[in-house]
Amino acid sequence: MNTAAPILIFFTAIVVLLALLVALRAELTRARGGKILAFVALCILPALAVWAGVHEQVERSTTTRFCLSCHVMDDFGRSLHVDDKGYIPAAHFQNNFVPRDHACFTCHTDYTMFGDYRAKWRGLHHVWVEYVGTVPKPAEIKLYTPYNNRECLHCHAGARSYEENSRHVKDPNTLPLASENKLSCMSSDCHDTVHDVGTLKDVTFWKASE
Repeated sequence: MNTAAPILIFFTAIVVLLALLVALRAELTRARGGKILAFVALCILPALAVWAGVHEQVERSTTTRFCLSCHVMDDFGRSLHVDDKGYIPAAHFQNNFVPRDHACFTCHTDYTMFGDYRAKWRGLHHVWVEYVGTVPKPAEIKLYTPYNNRECLHCHAGARSYEENSRHVKDPNTLPLASENKLSCMSSDCHDTVHDVGTLKDVTFWKASE
């Protein structure tokens, strides 16, 4: 449990206690002070509690632990530990190119509730499938749309290692096309090995030092 959770629980308990006080001592609301107390207890504090709860859970949903909490995502979590720098997510995760506790969200910033209305709708569909429908096998999970270079460039754009890389400058059109998302960073012979969960039985895994 993180540090915000106990505060939220305490705040919610105060809301419940004040609401009970107003309900059990209705005569308090006859006075001006009682009316103010009732308004705060029944309107203001519950609204603040809901806002705090939503904020807490939205923040939690950006964590790697949350993303991997579904069983179907286990292999994607394992792929972050493949001992092969050719696996792009693994290389970024293991070398702290992205924060490990927010690795998934860093590279998928437009996922479900964080994307447009279509992404949010797909997120609701995921919830439905998780609890009611048929959960696909990990190897069957694909992106709905091609991976957007924006997710790479919000870190790499402007970096010397990116802009002076010999493979990037060999063709003068490479960087401009990539910046316009007309040439995918995941193109063949480029960064085309991503999670590849279907091949995990054939790889070795990196073990982080304690």
